[in-house]
Order: sequence, then structure tokens, then C-alpha cells
Amino acid sequence: MSLLTVGRRCPPALALTEHDRRLIWRLAALLLDYPSRDILAMTDELANAAAELPNSTQTGLRRFLDYQRTTDPLALARNYVETFDMRRRASLHLTYYANGDTRKRGMALLRFKQAYRQAGVELGDHELPDHLAVLLEFAATVDPVGGERLLGEHVPVIELLRLSLSDSGSPHADILAAVNATLPPLTTPDRRRIAELAAQGPPEEEVGLEPFAMDPLAFAATEGRR
Repeated sequence: MSLLTVGRRCPPALALTEHDRRLIWRLAALLLDYPSRDILAMTDELANAAAELPNSTQTGLRRFLDYQRTTDPLALARNYVETFDMRRRASLHLTYYANGDTRKRGMALLRFKQAYRQAGVELGDHELPDHLAVLLEFAATVDPVGGERLLGEHVPVIELLRLSLSDSGSPHADILAAVNATLPPLTTPDRRRIAELAAQGPPEEEVGLEPFAMDPLAFAATEGRR
């Protein structure tokens, strides 16, 4: 069973074909989601799909899948929550690193939501558009051009997340390494940005954020009336 049925573009750099990159995005989207019963039931299928990739990128994904296969489901769920929901420097929400829970984040979220909407995708109210798993799913199965553009704009954040996961010994670091293999290599400005984000940490909360954190469109409308 193929995880991808969408078309291809020209092969990118890093010796990965378009199909390879979109398959990595699809696998990473599933593996960075909460380890629900449905996702755990797909472990063997995901491992078979990962085996289609070049050795340089499949090794880490298969290592994570072995961890998922051999770890108690309750422990997987607990580790996921402790890793991504309880550590400010390991958030899967890409705009959080630069904006924290501040008003500025509303406009950053709006850019994601507009890209999804232009491709005909409407997210539910419970789902923030900058979640890495959501963006990877979008890039893999809906709009690879628009999704790749957003991923490319957040290369420093994705690498910072990988470093944070690696430093804490999280198996999820292997997933981020696979995603990084599909993106442009880090530039000198990227490395400076990573150092800045790592030193500063996400900004503190601002008073009055609540009406905008979950609805960037409402934020934009309010700003337009000022």
C-alpha cells in the first residue's frame, strides 16, 4: 500500500527524489503526531515505507519505528507529552520559538492559515496551523510547493528543535534529522538565527493574548480596525 499517490516535481538536491522527500514528510507527519492507537497500528506499514528510502535517510526513521514498536504504549504517550507539551524549547509549533504566546504570533499563524486556505484546506478550531506535523502532512499530500516554502522559511527553528531533542536524548531527534535532509542546508545567517533563538528562548506571555492565540483571523480583523 503506497502512502503517497500524488504527482512529482523535478528531483531536488541531496540525492533525494521528489517522491522520497514527500514520503519523508508523510512519515514524519505521522510519527510526530500523538502516538494514538491508530498510528501505533500502522508501525509495520510505516517501516515498510521507510525501507523504500535511501539508506542515509531511512536509518533514523527505522530506528524510531523500532523504539515505537518495542515501547509500551502508555510509556510512548507519557514520553510524547513530557517531550513536546511540557518543554518550552521542544515545541512542535514553529512560530512559538520566535514569538512565544504573544500578540505577534497571531500574524505569524495567519501566514500558515492563508497558505492552507489557498490550497483548499480548512483546519479545525482545535488545530493550530504551525504545528510541524500539520505542515508536513500539508506538504506531503496537498501542496508540496507551498508546504516546502513554509518549511524552508523555518529551517533554523526545525534545526533548533532537532538539537533540543538530541540534547535531551529523545528518539524523536531522528525524525527531525530526516526532515532536515529534505530541506536546504543551513546557511551562516541560519546558524546565527539558531544561536539567537537558543539564547533568548520563546518570549514571555503578553497580557490580552487569549483572544488571538487560537484565532489569527480574528487578530488580523482587529488590527485592521485600528
